[in-house]
Amino acid sequence: MAENNPQGMVLKEIQARLDRKLKESEIEVLEYWKGHLDRVTSMKPEGVAALQLQVKKIVEMMGNRIKILKREG
Repeated sequence: MAENNPQGMVLKEIQARLDRKLKESEIEVLEYWKGHLDRVTSMKPEGVAALQLQVKKIVEMMGNRIKILKREG
């Protein structure tokens, strides 16, 4: 029944666009953080401590970004 309703069709189109945009945003975010992790995995750390330090930096970056997003929202 909603297919015959112009408002229903518009809502479906808006929902589809929103879903696409959310998916694109999620892909961008994952690619960004994957890039950071790829750099860590390509490193040749001298020990576990150096690796831990790099992982902690990424965790801090993620935490800071989350705080910023929560303030904006």
